[in-house]
Amino acid sequence: MSSATLRTFLSSDITAALALWRDLPGIGLTAADSPPALTLFLQRNPGLSRVAVVDGVVVGTVLCGHDGRRAFLYHLAVAPAHRHRGIGQALVRACTAHLQRLGLERTTIHLFAANDEGKAFWRDAGWRERSDLAVLQVDLI
Repeated sequence: MSSATLRTFLSSDITAALALWRDLPGIGLTAADSPPALTLFLQRNPGLSRVAVVDGVVVGTVLCGHDGRRAFLYHLAVAPAHRHRGIGQALVRACTAHLQRLGLERTTIHLFAANDEGKAFWRDAGWRERSDLAVLQVDLI
């Protein structure tokens, strides 16, 4: 990994994270990504989410949470100028190691079907695509 430092994602990082996510294709933002909603997510999942920082700038993120049974990772992102240096892999490893210590058995991600770059990253990291599942949702607001 480059000279990035990984640390816990703090609510004070939300503005920088949102700026990063808005500039990247493949990251879908919704009302669940408002600063108040993200603050609540971080509070409900203390110490699980991570950021990568280079020279005081957030260059990578991953949101991590669980329901006590299964875990999910959201918004794994690395600024293009910092990719291919192991930052994304390090962010994922930090989260999955913490989840393992908590006794969780499985972690899931969601990707846009057309996000070929994202799929390649996850496959290279040893994750497998589930063709036997479909994602359905309903808006509550």
